[in-house]
Amino acid sequence: QVRLVESGGGLVQAGDSLKLSCVASGRDFSSYAMGWFRQAPGKEREYIAAISSSGTNTNYADSVRGRFTISRDNAKDTVYLQITSVRPEDTAVYYCAGGFAGSLVTVMSSFYDRYWGQGTQVTVSS
Repeated sequence: QVRLVESGGGLVQAGDSLKLSCVASGRDFSSYAMGWFRQAPGKEREYIAAISSSGTNTNYADSVRGRFTISRDNAKDTVYLQITSVRPEDTAVYYCAGGFAGSLVTVMSSFYDRYWGQGTQVTVSS
């Protein structure tokens, strides 16, 4: 059974940096693309970033490009999301997603099924 567990969220001040982690279990982590999404109160879940199985290719939503960095450590079965200069509008529940293949599109597109973690809350105070 595939399991994704996020951590690293919490209450931070605007301008701080934050690093979220997602540990995967239950399958060969290095074979699958991974990604991050977020959902703010009253809003739909929003795509943030994706990384290919090897880590060679990454993709970001326009709204976060330049401040967010996705990375992975296949030896640790972990994907990360580094957030710099956090803003109050970054407040949301952040979800880790796992694709069913190595390509970015399998995480980015709602056309494909994905595995989901339970989410980690990030709250940014101004």
